[in-house]
Amino acid sequence: MFTRRRFLEGSLGAVAVMGGCTAEGQNAGTPLPIPELVDARKQNGAIALVAADGEHAFVPGRPARTYGFSAPYLGPVVRVHKGDEVEFTVENRLDRGTTAHWHGVLVPAALDGGPHLLIPPGGIWRPVLKIDQPETTAWYHSHPHGDTGRQVYRGLAGLMIVEDGVGERLGLPRTYGIDDLPIILQDRQLDAEGALVYNNVGPTRMMGMRGNTLVVNGAISPFAKVPRGLVRLRLLNAANARNFDLRFADGRTFHVIASDGGYLPAPIGMTSLIIAPSERFEVLVDFSDGKVAVLETAPDDNMMRGMGGGMMAGMMESVGGELLRFEPHSASAAATHTIPKTLVALATSDPERAIRRRRVSLDMGPAMMRGQGAGGGMRMGGGMGPPMGINGQVYDMGRIDFAPKLGDTEIWEVTPNMMAHPFHVHGVIFNVLSIGGKAPASHLAGGKDTILLNEPAELLMTFTQPATPNFPFMFHCHILEHEDGGMMGQYTTA
Repeated sequence: MFTRRRFLEGSLGAVAVMGGCTAEGQNAGTPLPIPELVDARKQNGAIALVAADGEHAFVPGRPARTYGFSAPYLGPVVRVHKGDEVEFTVENRLDRGTTAHWHGVLVPAALDGGPHLLIPPGGIWRPVLKIDQPETTAWYHSHPHGDTGRQVYRGLAGLMIVEDGVGERLGLPRTYGIDDLPIILQDRQLDAEGALVYNNVGPTRMMGMRGNTLVVNGAISPFAKVPRGLVRLRLLNAANARNFDLRFADGRTFHVIASDGGYLPAPIGMTSLIIAPSERFEVLVDFSDGKVAVLETAPDDNMMRGMGGGMMAGMMESVGGELLRFEPHSASAAATHTIPKTLVALATSDPERAIRRRRVSLDMGPAMMRGQGAGGGMRMGGGMGPPMGINGQVYDMGRIDFAPKLGDTEIWEVTPNMMAHPFHVHGVIFNVLSIGGKAPASHLAGGKDTILLNEPAELLMTFTQPATPNFPFMFHCHILEHEDGGMMGQYTTA
């Protein structure tokens, strides 16, 4: 893998080597693993997931101990349909409690799979989800308080697809595994034996867990055979902490068609895209030229400012380089060659609808030291590293931080401290009004549930899902070590 110092040199080399190559005969390496697709309608509305130990060889011949949902590592892609009720059975065969959080799926908090819905070892949870939202790419992952980072790192995550027929009417690529590909991006720290290394102390607790190896769907630098034409990539950043700065080595343009909350009004042409932990983007890439195309990432420079941030950056230098190689081949004709000019009409984001503003400060280090816990005393996060919290308080499962009413519209003013934070809110799809006082980029103009913030932002959200003190919704930084360390709050809508 390339480091920050070698990235530009490596990128130019890749352009030189790949720029004139065609795909025929280019099949060295590991094929891109395609997770099993489980369609709820083909399962009579019932989906079974089993959280269990497994073994997965990131390095061929060197299996690592992992977790997975009904698989040795990660889980199947689950497809559900708007208007349906889906009964999930989630069985826990691990030696510790876990949950299954439906990230980006709009359901009541009592079904959301947050920390209050812990499934004990040997236990089974049977939520019934009423699917009622626009077509989108979501995901599911474990969410037990204090252990989310380690469990997701070990593999407890999978993609979800919500369909409502719009993609089919628009003529978008939708043949799963052929021209509609799940792309789960992660980085992992592997030792000399190919085993996973996870330690949530010191620099890791400050920066989040970062790895020396880039993986896609659990594979290192795989290749994908694709048809010559438009291919849809469902991108999910399932890393614990790192941002991926995506681009193609040959500089080709791709088109973003959707983000966390669904389709954009129109495709947005881009040559680079930053995707933060838990964000999803859907992009269309044209492989009609038949040339090999290498998807790569720049190193992630999101390191803590101050508090020895320069030293931390040196200790945890981020890798960049090749993620995935696409090999178009003439034997497979693409079903789609035309990018739609428009996609869907979005509801107008009207700040005048907001009945209140709330301030949310994502605190760590000195920013946290200025805050106070209940009774005026400082409440510290556990483990080594700076204390973390929101608005000066470490997360407490028994404390409700905000209590909007069902149907309320609010503006949340969110301020990141010390470094950029991917901010996630359960139970809503919000609109980004501003970041750093400016309108968001076009590809962030649709509905979001996670947004990467390096500057203060205004988020407009309407609360449509019920949440009670016994089963509240979370809001938190999606650097999982920050979340586990206390940078999380709760809200109700009762």
